[in-house]
Amino acid sequence: MVVDDHPLFRFGLCTVLADIPETEVVGEAATGLDSISAAKALRPDVIVMDLHLPDISGIEATRQIVTELPQVGVLVLTMFDDSESVFAAMRAG
Repeated sequence: MVVDDHPLFRFGLCTVLADIPETEVVGEAATGLDSISAAKALRPDVIVMDLHLPDISGIEATRQIVTELPQVGVLVLTMFDDSESVFAAMRAG
C-alpha cells in the first residue's frame, strides 16, 4: 500500500512498484487517517508511508497501524532531512 498526499507522486510510485515481479499495490491513501482505515481493510504486507500528511502525521499513522496490525511492515519515504523526524518514525514502528 502507498500513502502520500501528492497524487502525481503516489501514482508514479504505484506504477514503479507494479512493475516489480511478485509485487502488487493493494491500495493507496492520501491522508494519515485514510491510511489507518485502508490498512485495517486491506491488510497489506508493507506500507510505503510519507511522513508529512495533511491530517495526522505519517509517524502517528505508523504508530497506530503497527499497534493494531503488528504484522504490517512500514517503509518510511520522506523528503525531511532532519534526524528528529527520522528517529521519531523509527520509534513509531
